[in-house]
Amino acid sequence: MGRAAAMRWLRPALLLVLAAAAVRAEPQVPCYFVFGDSLVDNGNNNDIASLARANYPPYGIDFPGGATGRFSNGLTTVDAISRLLGFDDFIPPYAGATNDQLLTGVNFASAAAGIRDETGQQLGQRISFGGQLQNYQSAVQQLVSILGDEDSAASHLSQCIFTVGMGSNDYLNNYFMPAVYQTSQQYTPEQYADALIAQYLQQLRTLYSYGARKVALMGVGQVGCSPNELAQRSPDGATCVPEINAAIDIFNRRLVALVDQFNALPGAHFTYINAYGIFEDILRAPGSHGLTVTNRGCCGVGRNNGQVTCLPFQTPCANRNEYLFWDAFHPTEAANILVGRRAYSAALPSDVHPVDLRTLAQL
Repeated sequence: MGRAAAMRWLRPALLLVLAAAAVRAEPQVPCYFVFGDSLVDNGNNNDIASLARANYPPYGIDFPGGATGRFSNGLTTVDAISRLLGFDDFIPPYAGATNDQLLTGVNFASAAAGIRDETGQQLGQRISFGGQLQNYQSAVQQLVSILGDEDSAASHLSQCIFTVGMGSNDYLNNYFMPAVYQTSQQYTPEQYADALIAQYLQQLRTLYSYGARKVALMGVGQVGCSPNELAQRSPDGATCVPEINAAIDIFNRRLVALVDQFNALPGAHFTYINAYGIFEDILRAPGSHGLTVTNRGCCGVGRNNGQVTCLPFQTPCANRNEYLFWDAFHPTEAANILVGRRAYSAALPSDVHPVDLRTLAQL
């Protein structure tokens, strides 16, 4: 090949590389804000008086930054989602975030947090969803200052993606903990779901009134299949706990209706991510998802490695990419990536309602 011909061949190839680099530099949305609990907390609980912390090894054993406060061996679902949305950096925790970081989004999630303020109180301090919304309101005021006026801030926020994953602890660290909480005596599962949804509705109205328009509500997963619940309540240590999953299923059904309700508001694009169904699908055929162990924590103590969660400096399992659960409660990076992928790009019609995050980003 002559020099001129080689140059003619190289030029389009070079343009492709440059185009790919340009695409890489621009995320699909300008900003991503995260609300939730320990499934997505990435360090907001590190410096508060809480038992719900994960800023010690072996947490983060497979994460580039080590033990950051993420409750996993590596990436969380929102880390996986942020990558799929095209962000170069992971979304930082609100605790310690800079003004520049506020522009591209922060993570408000706090381990042990619930929709209800009292949820998780036996674990010490945590930032409930109400508290996370107060922090978000402060962040919006800062954005107004940075961008110059409320209209500019509203325009910016209307393009951001928001993921909200609340409710797990309202069951795990409230309703199904009768020694500490009264809710299971006060409410039937249907009544409890109604009470949670009524409170969630008001909280999400606040989020909407402070500029959130593209909002994905993460359904509660199959808490009754976690190693901790299997260790406590499953006779064979493998069969998921039906009364827990049935109660959560009621809540999730109400959540789908809530999404439809919000989508009647001007400019609102709410969607539901069916984490429960995605989990169910993985459990149905774990091998086809590359997983071999679904009922034990990779790191933990006792029955199912789930009676006591992963201890500081404990040696975890070696084949972490084959485990569904990292500790007594939380999925491995492998599982989080599977869920994140399906939230971003639905594999089954039942994964989302009405749209996946890839579609939400384009709306």
